[in-house]
Amino acid sequence: MSLRRTALLSVPLALALAACAPAEDEATEPAGDATPAADACTTDGLPVKTAGTLTVATDSPAYEPWFSEDDPSNGRGYESAVAYAVAEKLGFAEDEVTWVKVPFNNSYAPGAKEFDFDINQISITPERAEVVDFSRPYYTASQAVITLAENADQAGSLADLKSLKLGAQTGTTSLTAVREQVKPTAEPLVFNDTNAAKQALLNGQVDGIVADLPTAFYISAVEIEGSAITGQFETAGQADEFGLLFEKGNPLRTCVDQVLADLEADGTLADIEQEWLSDVVDVPVLK
Repeated sequence: MSLRRTALLSVPLALALAACAPAEDEATEPAGDATPAADACTTDGLPVKTAGTLTVATDSPAYEPWFSEDDPSNGRGYESAVAYAVAEKLGFAEDEVTWVKVPFNNSYAPGAKEFDFDINQISITPERAEVVDFSRPYYTASQAVITLAENADQAGSLADLKSLKLGAQTGTTSLTAVREQVKPTAEPLVFNDTNAAKQALLNGQVDGIVADLPTAFYISAVEIEGSAITGQFETAGQADEFGLLFEKGNPLRTCVDQVLADLEADGTLADIEQEWLSDVVDVPVLK
């Protein structure tokens, strides 16, 4: 779950954007940058878990705008579309992609993985990179604050946020941003998922919740009537970068890095972002 751009909210989707973004701490470069030998990245030679199949993991529920209708396999939503674009470049047809459920916090735990890669708004952080490998970033996000519209004037700066009761999903860079950048006087409430955080905002248990900017747009535009995004801010002074997550040492990562570089160079990633996440919308930067 970056003050880099003030982007998002797909007009074609008419607000069909949404839901939490998980991650933590500051971004770092993924481990290793070797270019794989051409024959190592042919479909038949790829080191996948199951021959002839690309196994992709994400959490459940799979939130908008990253996925659509809680169905990662339909190719709709930013991360679903990215996963299938990667699969196609690797030589896998749509029916050769299998999805498995992996809870967000379990994805970056040490040890063997049951998937080839996980895509779930997982921020690249130094701590996580010690026990898992990340691809090059496929998306850069900022953190945003959502309040009820009637309370928006109380959250117009980082200084204002210090006196508020804030909440975020456990294990995310959103929670890290609250603790390390906002440093509120009251300990933030920690929720198992975004749905619980949203309900707490509606119930008045928190004054505001923090999520990545695309998720914040969907929450404020579609899910919580009468809510507002009061601003966005960087995590620890840097952009929050999402990467595909691999088991530590998985050689498939080098092939996927090349695929992502190709998808960026030919404009595919930009097209997917435009369809599912973007139309420029100005969001103030909280200082």
